[in-house]
Amino acid sequence: MNKVIAGDYEGYSVVKGPKGYVLGKGFTKQVALNKQNVESYEIITEDIRKSAASGITRGIVGGALLGPVGLLASISAKNKGQYQIALQFHDGTKALIDVDDKCYKTLVKDLF
Repeated sequence: MNKVIAGDYEGYSVVKGPKGYVLGKGFTKQVALNKQNVESYEIITEDIRKSAASGITRGIVGGALLGPVGLLASISAKNKGQYQIALQFHDGTKALIDVDDKCYKTLVKDLF
């Protein structure tokens, strides 16, 4: 939890820095998660997951059934206190982060 799971910063962690949360990889590579860097964000909700699952279901063809079924299971999974947020940065980079409740609440305030 509290990590980037997809996008340009995959493999980075979401960590609390002195001025708020950052995407970090080691001590030198850090991207601040603030209004100056983040252009927009979207909280991935159950409704969005269901919409994606519906689109995937329509795309299932013949023998490709097993792969999408596994994908549907991972899209539908949701743990309480765990959030996924899609971030779009001003420089055009993107990241999908998976964060806990404390990080989520702080980020929503910081990015509002």
